[in-house]
Amino acid sequence: MNISANLKSIQKEVGAATIVAISKTKPKEDIEAAYAVGQRIFGENRAQELEEKAAVLPKDIQWHMVGNLQSNKVKYIAPFVDLIHSVDKLSLLKEINKRARQNNRVIDVLLQMYIADEESKSGLNEEDLKALLESKAYHSFENIRVVGMMGMATLTDNKAQIKKEFSHLKDIFDNTKASYFSEDSNFSILSMGMSGDYKIALDCGSNMIRVGSAIFGSRDYA
Repeated sequence: MNISANLKSIQKEVGAATIVAISKTKPKEDIEAAYAVGQRIFGENRAQELEEKAAVLPKDIQWHMVGNLQSNKVKYIAPFVDLIHSVDKLSLLKEINKRARQNNRVIDVLLQMYIADEESKSGLNEEDLKALLESKAYHSFENIRVVGMMGMATLTDNKAQIKKEFSHLKDIFDNTKASYFSEDSNFSILSMGMSGDYKIALDCGSNMIRVGSAIFGSRDYA
């Protein structure tokens, strides 16, 4: 697997969009190979694995938490994480805010939306989103910053369905920006698209893609 060549090819395709190299389960050496050709943003889905990698890899790496994050794991990444992608409940936001405050930080987060036709996927629906953004608790948080949204399409070969789901998320993003963040330039990230569907996502307005196997090869499972 030629990590450098894979990454360079994707970099040419995506233009101005941000690439998050999904390095979960991958060894330090693979991350260093991507780092050597300019990749600085890496995504992990386990808080303690992320903490361990951050301790031994270059300090200018921006670490993103991309997987399901349990509240009791936030403390491991709060001192250094750059962006948490998968926030889908008020209670998790509350814990992130608490841990960010303890570390004298403001932590950037994305709200995860449920757009797929799959029960295994998680995220907020539009009613949940409205309730969260209009809640008193949300407006009391001073150590988190909502900078955008993310979502995952259905795992299917039906490109029309994937396009429909990504387009729906783009509409939600645009409406939310207009309704709740019109004066906030930080609300700017629409993270959608992975190795199998990032080209469709880019066509639908994504400006951040999460790419793992297309860079590093098939995932290793413990």
